[in-house]
Amino acid sequence: MNDRAKWALIAALSVVALGATTVVGVVAWADQGARRAAPSDVATTDRWSTDGERIVFRNTASGEGYGHVASVPLADPGGTRAVSDIACDRLDAAPDSLSCLRSVRGIVPTYTATVYAADAADAGDSVREWPLAGIPSRTRLSPDGSLVATTSFVTGHSYAAVGFSTATSLRTTGGDDLGNIEEWTLLIDGEPAAPVDRNYWGITFIDETAFYATVGLSTAGVTYLVRGDIAARTLTTLATNVECPSLSPDGTRIAFKRLTGGSGPTAHWTPAIYDVATGRIDLLPETRSIDDQIEWLDDDVLLYGMPREGAAGDTDVWALAADGAGEPTLLIEHAWSPSVIREEESE
Repeated sequence: MNDRAKWALIAALSVVALGATTVVGVVAWADQGARRAAPSDVATTDRWSTDGERIVFRNTASGEGYGHVASVPLADPGGTRAVSDIACDRLDAAPDSLSCLRSVRGIVPTYTATVYAADAADAGDSVREWPLAGIPSRTRLSPDGSLVATTSFVTGHSYAAVGFSTATSLRTTGGDDLGNIEEWTLLIDGEPAAPVDRNYWGITFIDETAFYATVGLSTAGVTYLVRGDIAARTLTTLATNVECPSLSPDGTRIAFKRLTGGSGPTAHWTPAIYDVATGRIDLLPETRSIDDQIEWLDDDVLLYGMPREGAAGDTDVWALAADGAGEPTLLIEHAWSPSVIREEESE
């Protein structure tokens, strides 16, 4: 067979392979569409409400409303969930606003961050929208909803990946871009440092002037808890081996995931508590690996998402006592990325 014939054969095989891939893609898309159009596996209502204490989350129950923003009353987390028209991969909610990160499917996928007014969530009327640098990972709103933080993966798909890279940025919900915090001044043990392999993720706001976050130095194999000063544009290290911090409602403790075994794809993270005043760290009784940014239900209980065993694309929200006094319990089935709206915040 001459070279021309070989290239003709390769071209023909490529066309066949592309056609097969297209067919598989079309079938998968149709199957996914049928799955989402089917009746939901849980009790739902389309009557969206921003009244009362509630938990807002991503609905992962199979059927209509899969992937959409949903909520349940705080007093009845297993009850009927209100499902909005908005679909998100990761979200955070404040009394008056909602931050939504999503992947936009296409030949070349794109990624966006959108802020909605909470009372317009059912209508899907956005306040602001902007592109993300990569795959959605984390988002947090400040307590008053005036600031929004986003983290996306620029390379790699998880914090367990080797050589992952992130982009973490701050914006006002009014539209002002405060930039990528990688451009801010990092102070390690009080001294300015600019390691080229630094990555930031997992912002949790203290208030409208400051926040906590994680910085990871891949070459050194270390992660730090940092405190960010928005006006000064500085990040100061406080402790090591702290990832994805989440500040308690009373501001005295930080829940986080601590690396307790393995590395890369075999990493094992255990939920832990950092005491802001003393720096003491206590591990909590959870034997499974928790790859999530923890949310506080209240000052005593933590929430986090876990994949549902044997159900791809499905997750559950679990609860765990912050003092380590009990075992984890299932709180909301078929749910992900929980945010708690409390009565004092809604006033």
